[in-house]
Order: sequence, then C-alpha cells, then structure tokens
Amino acid sequence: MESFFSSIANCRVRWMDLPGTGTPLVFVHGLGCAASYEYPRVVTDKNFSGRRAILIDLPGYGYSEKPKDYRYSITEQAQVVAELISHLKLEKFFLYGHSMGGSISIEAAQLLGESLCGLVVSEPNFHPGGGFFSQQICSNSEADYVSTIHHSMVSDESGPWVGSLSVAAPWAVWRGAESLINGNDWIGAFAELNKPKALIFGERSLPDSDFEQIRTMNISTVVLPACGHSMSWENPSALAKALDAFCQCYE
Repeated sequence: MESFFSSIANCRVRWMDLPGTGTPLVFVHGLGCAASYEYPRVVTDKNFSGRRAILIDLPGYGYSEKPKDYRYSITEQAQVVAELISHLKLEKFFLYGHSMGGSISIEAAQLLGESLCGLVVSEPNFHPGGGFFSQQICSNSEADYVSTIHHSMVSDESGPWVGSLSVAAPWAVWRGAESLINGNDWIGAFAELNKPKALIFGERSLPDSDFEQIRTMNISTVVLPACGHSMSWENPSALAKALDAFCQCYE
C-alpha cells in the first residue's frame, strides 16, 4: 500500500497502485466497502487485459485512517479522490465508482479537468433518499449505530460485504449513509458531464427507472449477466470486461 496525507480529511489515505499497461483506471468503492478488498479479483482477471489500476480506500475505510472529526460527506470524499489524483500527477486516467462510490465519482469528475478521459459508474445513488442499507443505518442515531448497531450488522451479514464492513469506521459508515440520504442531483450532473461516460447495471437489479432514463439520453449502458448490485463479487469477470472495453474505446 502507498499513502499520502489528505488535507481535506486530515488523515493518511492509502491506495494500491497495480502496475500495468494503458491508461490507468481509478476505482472508488461504495458504502462500507474498500477498493483494496473488493477489486483485486476484478483487475487481475484476464478480461481486464493487464491495465494499470489504482484502488483507493477512502478515509474511514479499509487501510486508510479513520478520523472522528471528519464529516465523510459525498462532496468531501470526492475532494479526497481529486486530491489523490493530483498527488499522483496522472496525465490521463479513467474513473470508476460503484454505488456510493458512483456518486462520489460523479462529483469528483466535476473537479478533475482535462486529464479525465472518461467516467464509468455502476448502480450509483442518483438521487437523495439513499438505498436500503443507508436508510437502515440512519434509522438509528449516529451514537446508537456506533455503539451497538454496526456490530450487529457485521454479525448478521453473511455475504462478502462483511469483510470490509467489519473494518470500516462505524462513524464513517453512518455519516456516509446520511450524506446519501441528504443527496444531490447526481443524475443531472452525470448527464451534463462533457466526457465519455457509461452506466453499468447487473441484470438482477433490473428493471430500474434510472437505468431506463439514462438509456433515453443516449448515454452508453451495459448490463452484466448473472449478477446484481454486488457485481464485483458475483461476476468479476464480466465487470472486468466491461470496464476494459470502455477504456479501450476512449484511450
């Protein structure tokens, strides 16, 4: 792992820089996740074609530090992503974000300028209100979630998510969920972004009204077979193929 000190989050942020060819792809993870945990299987798949990959653990998650005095808002996490890319001095790159990471990536894309070659998001939060887990988390106060509910969620979770959720800071998870619920017009920002872009959904997540709306805008959409929201675990090869195909198209 490599690290730098984020002035936005006032902590050390860590990432993996996996060497390869082509324009690098930067991965931004979702709520309760960590790119270092979720994406090595994707980027080592033969369908990813040996592309350079940068896997960011956002503040509060994975190997990055977890300050208690940081708000963990979508906007601030987007600023951290932009801050890291600036630190890396990437001349050009692609950006990918999943779920909460999709919302973060949409906001980060607005900060990144000409070096950004394109944006891919998969099943992002496009509107205020949050998803099932955000609503479940914020049905409790932050204090109650931190003291008892987070541990209960970890104990009750049986899927791959438990591995990253168990090491995420409870306050980061609650505040991230609250920021998703407070929300933004992420679908409008995505539609207006003047860069190559694509939306990925798992077939088990369809039908979905946001997916249909994006299709009517003539924005590229991809449906991955044999998976739903947890596509990086359920069908990593298909996700690898879709991401590499997008990058090859626009580099």
